[in-house]
Amino acid sequence: MSDRSKDRSDGGKSVPIYEREAQALREKTERLRALRLARDGVEPAAPAKSAPARTGKPASTRGKSGKSSATLSEWLKTQQDQGRRS
Repeated sequence: MSDRSKDRSDGGKSVPIYEREAQALREKTERLRALRLARDGVEPAAPAKSAPARTGKPASTRGKSGKSSATLSEWLKTQQDQGRRS
């Protein structure tokens, strides 16, 4: 109830709580951004490191224990041969 009385004390302009929280978050973000830019000075931020290129087995066979990968049609045929519904 106290939140409603605070909203109405704004001179008839009722601002929802979530809007006030969002505005406070925007102000905080802007303040922290200004502090970070002042700290870093004119130096541009270092670019993010890219992920190293993967080498080795392709993703389709990675993690398998020596089994050859079957195609989807082969897998479906074995499922059907074992009596599973399609």
